[in-house]
Amino acid sequence: MKLNIAGNIKEYPEGTTVAQLIEAEKVEMPLYVSVSVNDDFIQTADRETTVLKDGDTVEFLYFMGGGR
Repeated sequence: MKLNIAGNIKEYPEGTTVAQLIEAEKVEMPLYVSVSVNDDFIQTADRETTVLKDGDTVEFLYFMGGGR
């Protein structure tokens, strides 16, 4: 299946979960990344059971604190 990952089209096997994708993409600091699939945020507890579908758009987001 084809997934749009951060603007890049990549091939992954059918049945790939969000957790498997995080590992395959070697996401930095996986415990601190937020994942959106088709603009819907996936709860950390649901990563193992959320199966991706052909054409899904996936973004890995890090929220940074800071300011003055």
